[in-house]
Amino acid sequence: MGEHVEFPSNGTTGGGYLAVPSSGSGPGVVVVQEWWGLVPHIESVADRLAGAGFVALAPDLYHGTKVAVTEPDEAGKQMMALKLDQAAKDLSGAVDELRRRSSTDAVGVIGFCMGGGLAMMLATQRPDTVKACVSFYGAIPWPDAQPDYSRLGCPVLVHVADGDEWFSPDTAKALEQQLAQLGKQARFHVYADAEHAFFNDERLEVYNPAAAELAWERTLDFLRSQLG
Repeated sequence: MGEHVEFPSNGTTGGGYLAVPSSGSGPGVVVVQEWWGLVPHIESVADRLAGAGFVALAPDLYHGTKVAVTEPDEAGKQMMALKLDQAAKDLSGAVDELRRRSSTDAVGVIGFCMGGGLAMMLATQRPDTVKACVSFYGAIPWPDAQPDYSRLGCPVLVHVADGDEWFSPDTAKALEQQLAQLGKQARFHVYADAEHAFFNDERLEVYNPAAAELAWERTLDFLRSQLG
């Protein structure tokens, strides 16, 4: 359904996977990868968003590098080696590319795992345009990349797995309280009998179809309500 494209990225060039609905237009959504890179699962999320009427762009933050899902140690190395300033440029460039390609100036962002944390970061860095943020079990492992949540300008939807040791329910609760104290709109959903990456249907050892389907329904409802 989609295609690989290039787009301007603050003086350089970024790349990613673009999926467009059959109508040819719709609200734009940035899809932020897990630590595995721009793998088929992330492309399939973009395709599903396009099928639901959104123009979806998944920027390639690793610039061509992909990691097999059987190599978490290598994925962790790639994640920690990510140049956050370049990632911020790529994400911001994807926002601007979607503004050019979609039907509204308002853009949404959805991210998974590492990408869930980066989605929150992007929402604080581009409050001018990012009007909806969805984070699936997304923590931020880089000490120097903690978002300034006071700059958050959009509602947030966060999906949490009750069995997640990386982004635990306690961590999610602390974030929920922090956002509430700042007066931000945030809704957190905790999924029972679910583990980290429960939405990833390419990882059958953790994939939870019931939780994934419910989270997807909530995500589409949220994006439609915020982006039109």
